[in-house]
Amino acid sequence: MQYLVSVIDDRTGSATPVETAAITTFNERVRADGNWVFAGGLAAPETATVIDNRGAAPVFTDGPFVETKEFIAGFWIVEAPDLDAALATAADGSRACNRRVEVRPFL
Repeated sequence: MQYLVSVIDDRTGSATPVETAAITTFNERVRADGNWVFAGGLAAPETATVIDNRGAAPVFTDGPFVETKEFIAGFWIVEAPDLDAALATAADGSRACNRRVEVRPFL
């Protein structure tokens, strides 16, 4: 099964050099364990564009779809045999990036 591990932050590009090194080590371990699918950091919410094409014409709105102090700053998509394994991997990711994370299974 695949799981989305979202990194929660209130700043963009806030990782310290120590955190960056820990994240790199974590990424290498997830790859070596065969659980790596994809990962990436995200630009600031202000760079987002929301598109609503449910009406007669698409409406484009600059900025995030919700205003909030915290946001998804990055993510991992990991492969795991079950939720417990995904949670264990996410716990290691949380420690590595020094941020809270949210785990959600793909449907």
